[in-house]
Amino acid sequence: MSFDVPSDLYYLESHEWYDPDTGRVGISDFAQDELGDVVFVELPDEGDDLEQDDQFGIVESIKAVSDLYSPVSGEVSDTNTDLEDAPELVNDEPFGDGWMLEVDGVDESDLDDLLTAEEYRDQIE
Repeated sequence: MSFDVPSDLYYLESHEWYDPDTGRVGISDFAQDELGDVVFVELPDEGDDLEQDDQFGIVESIKAVSDLYSPVSGEVSDTNTDLEDAPELVNDEPFGDGWMLEVDGVDESDLDDLLTAEEYRDQIE
């Protein structure tokens, strides 16, 4: 099976993605497929500080509950409140309306510790 892996994003081995242009974070197409139908997402509050690789929330599906890890350090500037009423957006559009949070104040050096799209693609194949 082939999964969408946008080339302009960075990835954690634990399948979260980070968009340096928007500051948005979410989970990959591969991750949402492995989880199955997402039924609940718990996200941090706006203003919370995140550290790279620290847990920031959970995603619950019909198969499992999984921790979510932050690809970068920074302050949560926005969360996707649409996921409260429509968690299935994570399955439907993992790189679009299924985004989870936005992070401000990111140190660009955090990107050195993330996987490129090509490296992430190699991991999931």
